[in-house]
Amino acid sequence: MSPRGIGAAVAVLTLAVDQANKLWLIFVFGIGARQPVALTPFFDVVFAKNPGISYSLFSARTEVQRYVLLAITLVATACIAFWLWRARSRLVAFALGLIVGGALGNAYDRVAYGFVADFYHFHVGSFSWYIFNLADAAIVIGVGLLIVDSLFFGEKATRKNLSAQ
Repeated sequence: MSPRGIGAAVAVLTLAVDQANKLWLIFVFGIGARQPVALTPFFDVVFAKNPGISYSLFSARTEVQRYVLLAITLVATACIAFWLWRARSRLVAFALGLIVGGALGNAYDRVAYGFVADFYHFHVGSFSWYIFNLADAAIVIGVGLLIVDSLFFGEKATRKNLSAQ
């Protein structure tokens, strides 16, 4: 499969898994009425309504603010999708697919609910990590893979492969 195909498949799968997880937690499991669900002494499942982006930055409280944030998200996602379309490496395409799928999952939440639904909460003692969802995890993993690619496989590896031809 081409890098483009891999990236597109990963984006669709990421979006589908994220939305299925959110729908199940909200409407089937009923996390809102059962929270917090302690899975371990340091990990809970909760229901948080995030009107902003990471750490609730740029909180969109009004309809106009929500649509501005949605527009920014969609423009950034379109730019990343264009990068994915031009990707030559399967690793880069996979990483970009995770980012696009995660961004679209959170954008869908913003349209459907007016906020992004977050569920997973790590904490140790009084230290509390932020609450996130599978879309957020996919975005972070995608960015991490892009960093790995740039450090170990990026331009140097491409130059090395081109000179060997």
